[in-house]
Amino acid sequence: MRRRRVLRAAALGAGALGAGALGADDGFGTVSGTASDASTADPYEPLGTLDLEAAYEAVTDGRTVFVATGDGFAAVDVTDPADPTLLTRETDLLADRESGPLEKVYDVALDGTDLLVAGPAHGSSSVNAAVRFDVSDPAAPKRTGVAETPFPIHNGDLADGIAYLTGNDGDRNPLVMVDFAAGEVVGRWSVVDHDAAWRDVHSILRVVHDVTVVDGVAYLAYWDAGTHLVDVSDPANPTHLGAIEPYEPADLAGLSSDETRSEQTTPPGNHHYAAPNDDGTLLAVNKESWAVEADGDLQGGPGGIELYDVSDPAAPELLARIAPTESPAPTISGVWTTSHNFEFHGDRLYTSWYEAGVKLYDVSDPTAPTELAAWRDPATRSFWTAQVGVPGEFFVASSTSARAEPGLFVFPDRAGEQPDRPPMAAAVDGTSTPSGTATPTATPTETPSPPSTPTDTATVEDSAPGFGVGAGVLGIAGWAWRRRLHSGDDET
Repeated sequence: MRRRRVLRAAALGAGALGAGALGADDGFGTVSGTASDASTADPYEPLGTLDLEAAYEAVTDGRTVFVATGDGFAAVDVTDPADPTLLTRETDLLADRESGPLEKVYDVALDGTDLLVAGPAHGSSSVNAAVRFDVSDPAAPKRTGVAETPFPIHNGDLADGIAYLTGNDGDRNPLVMVDFAAGEVVGRWSVVDHDAAWRDVHSILRVVHDVTVVDGVAYLAYWDAGTHLVDVSDPANPTHLGAIEPYEPADLAGLSSDETRSEQTTPPGNHHYAAPNDDGTLLAVNKESWAVEADGDLQGGPGGIELYDVSDPAAPELLARIAPTESPAPTISGVWTTSHNFEFHGDRLYTSWYEAGVKLYDVSDPTAPTELAAWRDPATRSFWTAQVGVPGEFFVASSTSARAEPGLFVFPDRAGEQPDRPPMAAAVDGTSTPSGTATPTATPTETPSPPSTPTDTATVEDSAPGFGVGAGVLGIAGWAWRRRLHSGDDET
């Protein structure tokens, strides 16, 4: 089953599309960050909002939105898009376990009425685990499975009872596949297994940052090792289908610590998230990146989204680039306008850009994507994701507590123009990071030499931007699974 695309209530009508293409064409249909002319006179504003104590990833079935909240998750009723209502706030997950409760829950995934909740997103003293909930009654989620791991889980996906987890262990950094019903790990796949030359590259440059599983194919964003398409229809025997690779392994082998820190922050590379369109022929890949200071100059900058024809997975073809909004302060310690999470549905692409807000695109011609609508409030909001709710009616987006004031927003799924759009400079005065929220440091901790062989206690550098900048060094006790998997009725 497709991730975050279940029980959607309506089909997207072709007549809803209508704004003209934007930006100069560089041969790949590049789209600028400027809003299009609205096809409607109605001002483009949120339909409804709900303030939350914390917010990260959000997923929806069109009626309920489930939001990762760091210490658990929230369920929000959006049947009335103008009045999103909190149904429940689930915290202290696995508090009864050794090293519980589960902390740094940044990711959730939805498969029918099953919800996957995973964490910690990066190094923590808390238990590492993926937890499955039955959310058929979203106001009363029921825990139905737990899988503890020896590594933190930054992202995961859930399809037909299989949890697909980012298993960054500082060595192979595999995708790990867990069958909740069988209570066992059923498969692993790593870019190092595919091409042993990647072992010569420091593991922080080849982390498996995110996984999206659609129709038996896993789309793996492997940072500077690119995006890899893997057939996981038989999880025990994953098969590599193709890849989008910005580098050859030899390009990155032997970098110094300073070069590694710079490389993990700046483009090219930085493949952060990848997801296909409905029929799997078009793939969007984004880059989460920033600028760094070098010799008094800035190098690099915010990352955008690229669209690829993957009808032949072995030979992806670049069709278009969607450029980010220019940042007035593009380093990690400044104003973030880089692309973050997104979703396809029909001919539309729903996107988030941290302080640069949310943007809606028409991708019916993937060689010339057109911006339909955009909304931002850079002084107070920073968006983590954008997900379709009811096609043609609304989509949802979460403003993250990691950068700004947390909350859930419901936006109209139509073309439009935000009235009196604030300039990006509104975020420069620091109000985009309210008192009490963590401000990422501009200087990640020193990158150690890559490990050659596993040891009883591994040390994994955890300072990549996507894993919590400046989070420090993560100690992982043991390289084998500490599997504690439970199925059936499991008391919370």
